[in-house]
Amino acid sequence: MKKDIPALYGSLVFNDKIMRNKLPKDVYKALRKTIENGTHLELEVANSVAVAMKEWAVENGATHFTHWFQPMTGFTAEKHDSFISTTSNGEVIMDFSGKELVKGEPDASSFPSGGLRATFEARGYTAWDPTSPAFIKDGTLYIPTAFCSYGGEALDKKTPLLRSMEALSSEAVKILHILGNTAVTHVSTTIGPEQEYFLIDKELYRQRRDLVFCGRTLLGAPAPRGQEMEDHYFGALKPRVAAYMHDLDEELWKLGIPAKTKHNEVAPSQHELAPIFDTANVAVDHNQLTMEIMKKVADNHGLTCLLHEKPFEGINGSGKHNNWSISTNTGENLLDPGSTPAQNIQFLVFLMAVIKAVDEYADLMRISASSAGNDHRLGGNEAPPAIVSIFLGDELTAVLKSIEEDTYFGEHQNVQLETGAHVLPHFVKDNTDRNRTSPFAFTGNKFEFRMLGSSASVATPNIILNTAVAEALSQFAKELEGTAPEEMEHAVHELIKRAVKKHKKVIFNGNGYTEEWIEEAKKRGLYNLVSTPDCLPQFIADKNVELFTKHHIFTKEEIFSRYEILLENYVKTISIEAKTMKEMLAKDFLPAVERYAAAVSDNMRSMKALAPSVPTASAASLVAFLGEAYEKISSSLDVLEKEIQETDKKTSMQEAADYCHNTLLASMEELRKTADEAEAKIPDEELPYPTYDALLFSV
Repeated sequence: MKKDIPALYGSLVFNDKIMRNKLPKDVYKALRKTIENGTHLELEVANSVAVAMKEWAVENGATHFTHWFQPMTGFTAEKHDSFISTTSNGEVIMDFSGKELVKGEPDASSFPSGGLRATFEARGYTAWDPTSPAFIKDGTLYIPTAFCSYGGEALDKKTPLLRSMEALSSEAVKILHILGNTAVTHVSTTIGPEQEYFLIDKELYRQRRDLVFCGRTLLGAPAPRGQEMEDHYFGALKPRVAAYMHDLDEELWKLGIPAKTKHNEVAPSQHELAPIFDTANVAVDHNQLTMEIMKKVADNHGLTCLLHEKPFEGINGSGKHNNWSISTNTGENLLDPGSTPAQNIQFLVFLMAVIKAVDEYADLMRISASSAGNDHRLGGNEAPPAIVSIFLGDELTAVLKSIEEDTYFGEHQNVQLETGAHVLPHFVKDNTDRNRTSPFAFTGNKFEFRMLGSSASVATPNIILNTAVAEALSQFAKELEGTAPEEMEHAVHELIKRAVKKHKKVIFNGNGYTEEWIEEAKKRGLYNLVSTPDCLPQFIADKNVELFTKHHIFTKEEIFSRYEILLENYVKTISIEAKTMKEMLAKDFLPAVERYAAAVSDNMRSMKALAPSVPTASAASLVAFLGEAYEKISSSLDVLEKEIQETDKKTSMQEAADYCHNTLLASMEELRKTADEAEAKIPDEELPYPTYDALLFSV
C-alpha cells in the first residue's frame, strides 16, 4: 500500500507547523524567539503552549505526559503522569498547566551524582527545553527536559550541551563581526550521527547469559567464516533485515527523526543507519530516541539489536560517526571552503580554530569516546587509533602550508573523474579522498569524529568540541580585535601562519593503522591514551578544568563528579562482565566439557571392548585435552573470584579502574582463550549456548 511519507513524517511531533496552527500569534512569536535566540520564556506563554500541547496530545491518543531527560547513566529517564485532574463532584478533566510543562520533580537520589550531593538529598528538577520539540510515544506526551539538582548542579548531559552551544555561538558571532560579517546574530552547531548496530535472532540472544547481562559475548570460538570475503558491506539486504529497516524508518519518521541512509556494514549481521543533519541539541535527543526505537522495532521482528561496541570477538565492532559542522542564522556553513579556500579568510579562521581546539584538547576528545566497550574497538584496525589526529586532505594541507611559508597557492582545479567507460556520465570528483583510519577527518564542509562507540550519547563529544572551538575563537578574537578593515586580511594571514606552525603536529593524512604512525605521534608529542582508565584523569587536569569553568560549561564540582561517575561506570561494567563470565563457565561451560569428555571416554571404552584393534589414540588425546582445559579453567576461576573481591577493596575509583583494566580483564582474556579452544573441540549440540555460527548467520 502506498504511504504518504510527507504526511507520516513528524506526525507525532509538536513541531513548528502544529505550533503555528494551535498557538495564538503572539504566543507563537514569543516561543519562536526563545527557540531561535535563547531568550527567557514567560509563564503566561508557557501556559498557552501547555494548553495547545495537551489538546494536540489528547487528539493523538495520549493520556499521560512525561519529562524526558538524560541522566548520567548514558540512557534516558522518564516519570509518567496522567493528564487527569479531579473536580469537586468526583469527575475528572484532562488538564495540563504551564507550570507542569516548565518544571517537573523526579526523585534525583538514585541517579549517578559522583559525590556531588548526598544520597538523602533527593530533590531534583527537570526543566523544559523548548528548543527540542515534544513528541508522542506509546500514548504519552514526551517533553524533552534538562535535569538538575536542588542546588542547580547539572545532573544530565543536556544542560552542559546547551551551555556549550551558547558559548560557541557567542564566540563565533563575536569573531564574525570582527571579520565584517555583522549580519550574523546566532551560530548553531549541526550534527549527523551515523549509527552502527548488529541484529541477531532474539531466541538465540536469550540463550546467551553474556549478551543479556553485558551486551557482548565473553566466550565464543570464531565461526569458520567471518568478514573475510568482504561481501556483506553494502550487500543486498536480507528480507528479514529489510523488513526491520522499513518499519524502523517509519517509526523514526513519525517522531520527526530524519533517517536517511541504511545499509549493511562490514561484519556479518552488522548494519548502519544515518540521519540528515540537525542542530546539535535536537540531534542528540534524536539519537537517544533512535537507539531506543531500534531495540523496540527489533523485538517486534523477533530480533535483538546489539549496540555494544564489540559484541563479537574477531570481527568489526560498531561505532558512531559524529559529523559536525557550524552554521549561521543567515544560512552560511562556516566550514564550507567554497571554490577558493585560500582566499576565504572566514573559512580559514574557523578551520584553524578547529585545528587549534583539537590539538590543545585532544585528551578531552579521547575521553569523549572512552568506555569499557569502546576500549575493545579503538586501535583494532577496524576503527581509528586511540591517538587523536586530524585528516585535512591534500588541498587544505597545501593551503595551510602556503600560508605558513608565505608562498603562492595555485588556483583550485575542478577535476573530472575519468572512468575509461564513455557511456558513464562525467562528474567533478571531490578535492580529496576519504581517510577511514583518521579519528577526526574533514569531509568537504564538516568534520567527522569517528572514534565514538555505538552505544555512546553524542552529547559529550559535542560539548567538548563546542567548548574547545569556542575557546580557540575567543583567543583569535582577542588577537584581531581593533584591527582596521584594510589591515584585516594581513592580520588573519599572520594569525593563521602562527597557528599553523604551533598546531600542525595534529594534522596527519596518512594511514593511522600503522606502527610507524604510533612512533611518529610519540615524536610529535601527541597523546596515546589507550584505555579508559588511562585517559579519565585528564578530565580533571588543570587546563581542562579551566576551559570548562571559563565558559560556564561545568563548575569544578560538576567536573569532578563526572570524573567519578565515568570511573564508577567503568569499574561496574568490568565487574559485571567478570561475574557473568564466572557464572557461564562454572554453571554452564564446565559441566558441558565434563559431559562431553565423559561421553567420549565411554564411547572409547565401548569401541575397545567391541573391536580391540580399532585405534583410539585420537579420542584419548581429545579427552586429555578437555581434561586439561577443565582443570585450567577451574583453577583460573578461583583466581578470578579473588580478583573480583579485590576490586571491591580498592580505596579509590581510579585505583579500582586501573586494577580492572590491568588485572581483571587480563585474567578474563586468558580464561576466554582456554574456553574458546575447548569450545572448538565440542559439537554445537553439546554446548550450553549458541555459537558464533548461529548468532552471526541465522538472520
